[in-house]
Amino acid sequence: MFKNKTILSLTAAAGLLFACSDDDDIATASITVPDNYEFSRDGSSTVSFSGQTTRILMGEELISAMMDNSETEASLDGKFAHQSGDQDFANPELNASGKNLRSKTAASRDYFSANTVEANAIKSDFDSWIAGQVNEVFPNWNQDAAEGQAGQIQEAGGGTVRYVNAKGLEYNQAVNKSMIGALMVDQMLNNYLSTSVLDEADNVENNDNEVLEAGENYTTMEHKWDEAFGYLYGTDDATNPQLGADSFLNKYVARAENDEDFSGIAGKIYNAFKLGRAAIVAGDYDERDTQANVIREEISKIIGIRVVYYLQQAKPLLDNDKGAAFHDLSEAFGFIYSLQFTREPGTGEPYFSKEEVDTFLAQLMAGNGFWDVTPATLDQMSEDIVERFDFTLDQAKD
Repeated sequence: MFKNKTILSLTAAAGLLFACSDDDDIATASITVPDNYEFSRDGSSTVSFSGQTTRILMGEELISAMMDNSETEASLDGKFAHQSGDQDFANPELNASGKNLRSKTAASRDYFSANTVEANAIKSDFDSWIAGQVNEVFPNWNQDAAEGQAGQIQEAGGGTVRYVNAKGLEYNQAVNKSMIGALMVDQMLNNYLSTSVLDEADNVENNDNEVLEAGENYTTMEHKWDEAFGYLYGTDDATNPQLGADSFLNKYVARAENDEDFSGIAGKIYNAFKLGRAAIVAGDYDERDTQANVIREEISKIIGIRVVYYLQQAKPLLDNDKGAAFHDLSEAFGFIYSLQFTREPGTGEPYFSKEEVDTFLAQLMAGNGFWDVTPATLDQMSEDIVERFDFTLDQAKD
């Protein structure tokens, strides 16, 4: 159902959802909410999230390069930990940038500022997956994969060829899907939407008095909120989202929206971003924080839905189409990894701790890894995950 890239327009859906929302979602008289994510001061836009666009584009080049067996570990590392001026990318603007992916991976204020050991361990996971692709998978690119043997495995009926490690894991999928959590979700939910960032130092006073950042047309608080927005819409049309514009969070919000069980979730997220930003302009910080929690809940739900979806998609394929099953399980692996970066409103904690995530992943990788996984294991994981969210297994699995 979700195998093809989805393009979705939110304009009508988002407007309708906002118009029909309950009292908790309706702006107060003091907050002016625009039809789209457009905010201006003195006739010029105050919205800026170019840094997020840059990192999404860097991520696109990285995951694409991981499927090019002429790449080296150094060239892939350069795309992950880019230094300004290094010629790591095809896009010269990315080469000129001083930004990179590694520095913002597991780097949120709320989860990792006082936990650098765990942050470094997470960064090291990405380093190891990149190294594994070069040192384990690339040398066996034309070798048939088997238990304990890295190589290629084709989906049934002459389908897509997948390239896996000795346990059946596609490292490129591990990087792609784990980056959704470790970069996009963590920075959005636990950094830029955090009161510790939004209200830092004199941000509230400066926002109340429209004190702008030097040389810019926005207050610091406005910009922080926009940066959270950018991790979802950074390569999309922010004023008329089409969803499916990149390979990260944007793509999977589209997938959820196009499942009839979750239709409306994209509009709910977009409207929460609009109302929260409008609340900042109005100086209503309680409303801002209410909308931040809406975003946290719905974005976290996207991660949970995708875990269960991929686990359940893999289950009936284990015996007769290991290529497709291992692909689904590799995507599930990355989304499971991303669970530790979710944020449950009211608790300040992820829906699943790192320890719980590590337990799930150890179950998938035990013995010969995906070659040994059973339907019973996938069902139990799915049920454990569904219990933490407000959706059912039946809703998520198709």
